Amino acid sequence: MSQLSAEDEEELQSLLKELLKSISDKISAAPSTECAEEILLHLEETDKNFHNYEFVKYLRQYVERSLGSAVEEELKNTTRGEGQHAVGSGHDTLIHAVTRRTGDSAEYQQMIQTLKNTMIVVVESLINKFEEDQLRKEEMHRETDPSQSNIQYQYTDNCSDSDSSFHQSYVFLRREQLQVLAEKLDSSKPKEVRFEALRALCCAPPSDVLSCESWSVLRRNLCAALVEPDLSEHVLQFFAKSFSSSPLNVTREIYTSLAKNVESTFLTLKLSFPSGSAAVDINSPQISRLLKQIRLMNDFQKEVTTFWIRHPEKYMEEIIESTFSLLSFHHDRGSEKTLEPVHLLALLDIKATWFNKWMHGYYSRTVVLKLLERKYKPLVVAALQQCVSYSESCECFTGETADPHPEKHKPGASQRSVYSRKELEYSFFVHSVCVLGKLIIYTHGRKLFPIKTRKHKDPITLTNLVVIFINIMYRHPRPAHGDTSHTDPLSPSCLVMEVLWMLCERTECAAECLHQTPVTETLLAPVIALLSGQQTKLKCPEATLILIADILARIANTDGGLALLLYESSLVFRNERTSAAHVIVQFTLRLLDRSLPSLRGSDALCGAFIFVCRQMYNTCEGLQVLRSYDLHKALSAAWKQTRSLSEGVPTPVSGMSTQETQSTLIWEETLLDSLLNFAATPKGLLLLQQTGALNECISYMFSRFTQKLQVSRCEKFGYGVMVTQLAATAPGIVALQRSGFVQVLMVELWSFLECGCDDVRVVRPRSTPIDPIDMSCLKSFLSLVNLLSSSQSVWELLGRQPLANKSEYTLRETPSSIPDLIDRLIAVNSDVKIHSLFHYEQSHTFGLRLLSVLCCCLDSFLLLESQYNICSMLLQNQRGNVSDQDASEGAIIIDGLSVERNHVLVRVSVVGGPSERRLPPRALEEGEHPYPWPMFVSQHLPLCYVVSPQDFHDDSQDCEIGAFLASSSEPNSEDNWLEVCRKKFCKALLSKPNTLTGGVLADLLEEAVSRLSSSASECFFSAARYKGDENLENVVLSPVELLGIDVCVRYGCYLELLKVDATKDLTLLMKHIKTFLSTQRITSSSPLVGQQHGYLGHDWLASTVFLFMAGNKERSWNLLLGLSSLLTSAFIWPARTHASVQFPQEVAESGMGPVYWSTAHYVEMLLKAEVPLVHSAFRMSGFTPSQMCLHWLTQCFWNYLDWTEICHYICTCVLMGPDYQVYLCVAVLKHLQPDILQHTQSQELQVFLKVSLSPAWFYEEPISGFRFSNYLEFMMGLERRYRDLVLTDMRHIQNPSE
Repeated sequence: MSQLSAEDEEELQSLLKELLKSISDKISAAPSTECAEEILLHLEETDKNFHNYEFVKYLRQYVERSLGSAVEEELKNTTRGEGQHAVGSGHDTLIHAVTRRTGDSAEYQQMIQTLKNTMIVVVESLINKFEEDQLRKEEMHRETDPSQSNIQYQYTDNCSDSDSSFHQSYVFLRREQLQVLAEKLDSSKPKEVRFEALRALCCAPPSDVLSCESWSVLRRNLCAALVEPDLSEHVLQFFAKSFSSSPLNVTREIYTSLAKNVESTFLTLKLSFPSGSAAVDINSPQISRLLKQIRLMNDFQKEVTTFWIRHPEKYMEEIIESTFSLLSFHHDRGSEKTLEPVHLLALLDIKATWFNKWMHGYYSRTVVLKLLERKYKPLVVAALQQCVSYSESCECFTGETADPHPEKHKPGASQRSVYSRKELEYSFFVHSVCVLGKLIIYTHGRKLFPIKTRKHKDPITLTNLVVIFINIMYRHPRPAHGDTSHTDPLSPSCLVMEVLWMLCERTECAAECLHQTPVTETLLAPVIALLSGQQTKLKCPEATLILIADILARIANTDGGLALLLYESSLVFRNERTSAAHVIVQFTLRLLDRSLPSLRGSDALCGAFIFVCRQMYNTCEGLQVLRSYDLHKALSAAWKQTRSLSEGVPTPVSGMSTQETQSTLIWEETLLDSLLNFAATPKGLLLLQQTGALNECISYMFSRFTQKLQVSRCEKFGYGVMVTQLAATAPGIVALQRSGFVQVLMVELWSFLECGCDDVRVVRPRSTPIDPIDMSCLKSFLSLVNLLSSSQSVWELLGRQPLANKSEYTLRETPSSIPDLIDRLIAVNSDVKIHSLFHYEQSHTFGLRLLSVLCCCLDSFLLLESQYNICSMLLQNQRGNVSDQDASEGAIIIDGLSVERNHVLVRVSVVGGPSERRLPPRALEEGEHPYPWPMFVSQHLPLCYVVSPQDFHDDSQDCEIGAFLASSSEPNSEDNWLEVCRKKFCKALLSKPNTLTGGVLADLLEEAVSRLSSSASECFFSAARYKGDENLENVVLSPVELLGIDVCVRYGCYLELLKVDATKDLTLLMKHIKTFLSTQRITSSSPLVGQQHGYLGHDWLASTVFLFMAGNKERSWNLLLGLSSLLTSAFIWPARTHASVQFPQEVAESGMGPVYWSTAHYVEMLLKAEVPLVHSAFRMSGFTPSQMCLHWLTQCFWNYLDWTEICHYICTCVLMGPDYQVYLCVAVLKHLQPDILQHTQSQELQVFLKVSLSPAWFYEEPISGFRFSNYLEFMMGLERRYRDLVLTDMRHIQNPSE
């Protein structure tokens, strides 16, 4: 082992110096000694040039010379002992073994010791040379420029935390040197000595200084040096470096000391607040030093939130308390106002970013609010007082000369150095608004109110504060010039709007602060003044009214705010008390009519208030309040006028301005969008259809839908609810089809189902779908179910539309319509169709699932069966799915498709409620028999799917209704009889519901209808003149009606209410009804399929009555004839009101019945009030309650309720009133609420809403466990609360637009 010579030491010293120069940037950037050491230790990992440094090459050669022979010897010894393991898999083991043994050798220990001793000498020599060079440079500097002896460093940026303070070379000082520096910084020492000590301290790593034993003395001396102009700059530089590189337990001491020093400086200087034309010059030495100190504190305030959660709470509390103590500083000098720390902080951080960050996290917000409540409430009082003072001063402003808006903050303004009194006050006002706005959005912040202020007798409440903000917005001293001031984030209106927007977004906060009568009165005061023909005090009425409309729209977007606007009659307008909604809609109508001279021609303002109305009328309760104003007619008239103008505008030529044309097009779209939102509710959709603009609105919606644009700024969800409402009606589905929506849906579905993403570069193989419907296709599946939710929509899309059944299908052929989709995915009855599908099993399973949902609607099933013979096709496919094709009877292969087909066949073949039939599951079971259910392969239904029927003929002797009917044969007052009958019916239903079955209910229904139809007060429609003796030979029932008769007879035979030969009587009854109802219908010119050929579905109410009467045709006919004159028939008998002459021509031709635009409308309205959780779940899923209710009621709850409950439903609606139909639907949805909540808790919300609460779930699942008697009291409660509204509106169905 060779020793290092003197020449080697010189060479090493040169090489090390070269290495340090090469990596000087990395070491200089290190914030502490420890970090510098880490950089050197990991230099090989981070520096790509590491092995090219001469110092590293020298060390490598030295190691090879010292250990080369020892390593070779170890290699020989090791390979000799291990033989073949020296290579191959044992190679790494060999290397580790040689390395370990070499490291333990004496040669290695000697080499390390020699190198260590040599390097110590080399490093000490370098340090000594560096110190000598530094002293020599200082002497030369003093000799060349004596005037600069007291100022050693000049910085390009004169700020305490400038970049220059973070990028200086470090000098590592020993503990003894730091103690000497601490003594030199004592205030008793000469200024030159203290300056030299400060200079040396700034060059030392802050971590070394802050961790030394003399730190407490150093900190005290540094704070004392802050007040001296020549020293404060360097002290702040050291503090800035310390803030950026030290832990919180140390920096908090610096921060609190700095805060105390600033506070004592203000106390000592007693700076006066500028008055008159005087101003504050921030370049003056005193103000400049204070600004730099406060700026450094403010930077720390904004950064400390990122790491103080990792430290004890007491550290954070000290920082917050020292800040609040400083900002609460107030020097009492009588009437003379003083400059305070908060004024300078507002100049530096005008929007209180520091406070926003402190209030963002719960960890710090709790401490902030606790300190403000217990000790520093004057800080909040001062901010509130500033807002109050500004509001009062705004009342005196009379022009631009009174504008206190600081020039400093104007876009493009140059650097400011002088600030007037008003500019300082305005900065403090902006800071105060931001602090208060952030404070009151939290519960404990609101608890600080009410607050007592000077010059005000009563404390200021939260409501008062909001009113003050609104008044500031009204009187802001910078009127809008083309809306430019509202884009300035520091304008009063923008500041106030930001606060009000934050309040609107939080339910509890909005309820306490905004949803108050004084706020509404203040917002609508200018509106009422304009409506009354008075002048407003607004400086820019149009711009301010737009802001008012924005706030009102956000208030109306919440349930509490909507209720306030609709029902709180707190405003006085034309000497009458009225609600805000009435004022808003009247003002909107005046704007549409252009009858307000001062605001004529303002489309933006008119659109803003239309949007407020839209937030109200797109809800059921809002439309109820606004309906009498015919806003839909006014919007339609304005749209037609605008469209005529836009169509009359000539094509722009080159050089011609198109601004006016663009404005016209925007206004036309605004009106279309507003009309479209009527489709959010059932009754609103009827009103929209009456305007004649439905097709244009749907086309506009489709254009936005394809661009994935948001419905509105206040709407959280997309167009799902609106599309579902439209798809539930015939005109709506036709408009959707014309717009291209259906075709786009088909293409999108096919791309997911058949094409997939195979054309995209595959990073990993796609997983094989294990669900019947893959998640990629689920959205399309739900969209299809929503689209085909109503039998009316199915008729419009499929009626008289044959399937293609081509002899050849190309692989690129994409379905573009619903019949095409059925042909390709459901009616897969040939090898050609099978081979045309890339994913046959997955695609056909999708089609069968869709078919299952469609067949849940009995009318849709009857249409599919009559047109496409679906059952025969499924049976044929089922019989073809056998293991042995040659055998006459082979075992059916149990696979996904056969299970799905079996489920569909059972569903369409067995009619009954949840306890009357069994539907086979779709999932296989574990064990030897994965599918124990028998397969449906012939016309004969396996008996295991039918439940033994109950005894429906138990006319119990305990039934009070039977005794009452027997004793009331003599004529009594109809009103008295009905009242007594209703009480007894409710009593029996509540106490002994099992006695209300069979003949008792039939007798009750027959007697009730007879008495009601003979009462002039109860007859709603004119008495029928049909006698029933007409010739029926020419009456032909449709295939749908004939199939429906077979279904009804089959169900009646199961219930043991009918005999097999009842088909003839039911057919005759149906012919009488068809003939009778044809005399009650208008001659329609509508292009809708459902309007051209009478009522296309089966009459389920007539079939229900036929079963009621146990197949007695005469009793059934007489009951239906009497029922036709009652109001109840309009709701429980859809065929009765189809295109009825009892309605105006436009309503009769609309293709929508009162079950939809009246019953379903009020179900949605009551559901929102009574079962809000279910309503919210519907809303988020894009599925509507009206869609499901229309489905249930059209087929009289067949397949959803047991027969007894269906009988109770019919009797209740006849006896208790048609409004009980609404209450029943709400009760059913309330009954389903536990299942919905259970799914919510057990599954992810998104999966729950998209699968569990999907249309398919509601369609396919019966309403298990529902008993009419269990919910009668709930329905009676709804009657007490809502009958005046619901039943009154039902009585006006002959003119629903009014």
